[in-house]
Amino acid sequence: MMFSLFLGCFAFYLTKMNYTELLGYLAAGCTTIAFLPQAIKAWKNKSARDLSLPTFLLLCIGLAAWMVYGILLSNTPIILANSITLALASTILYFKVKFG
Repeated sequence: MMFSLFLGCFAFYLTKMNYTELLGYLAAGCTTIAFLPQAIKAWKNKSARDLSLPTFLLLCIGLAAWMVYGILLSNTPIILANSITLALASTILYFKVKFG
């Protein structure tokens, strides 16, 4: 559902968008949505015990760096993907710290 909403929001740009940019949005959508099931599972179970704290900490740092990189390049797919993924990964990181 969220993926179709993501694609629907950008449907009116398709005529102006080149295939490279479209591929960027597709990749951004897929990698961003990939974190949603883990965030939902950690929230529902009130547990993130099996997740690695250093991994998610490094991931959040990397996503923040990618987001800044995208801003410096004015690259919308990189900015959107990494800011949304950073929010999801930060949520998982929060659950890891709070629930263990």
